[in-house]
Amino acid sequence: MTAYGLAHLRPPAVLHEEVFQYLERIQATLDPYGGKFVVHGAPVEVMEGEWPGTLVVIEFPDLAAAREWYGSAAYQAILSMRADHIPGDLVLVEGCGPDHDSAALGAALRASAGKGADTRPRES
Repeated sequence: MTAYGLAHLRPPAVLHEEVFQYLERIQATLDPYGGKFVVHGAPVEVMEGEWPGTLVVIEFPDLAAAREWYGSAAYQAILSMRADHIPGDLVLVEGCGPDHDSAALGAALRASAGKGADTRPRES
């Protein structure tokens, strides 16, 4: 199932030279794992709450590919070029798929809550 890497980054007003090098090199680290940018720093329109910074979304064929990319020697070799100069958070998450039914999920969570079950999302 499709998975995503999401980064909430808070870049400084002036970018360090290493950030430009990172941007020039990241796609080559994604290619072997089928990674492609879906959102890459476009302005966000905040509808609720606060969102300081920018959003990056990278799509992968599956969660295993996303994990392999992040742990790859090629990506680890350039990671500090961004992480040392742009603070932020990065998560990997599996998509819900084309047959996702939020009403059915809500009903299942309601039923579980009524039984005193723990309804918090579980890690994969």
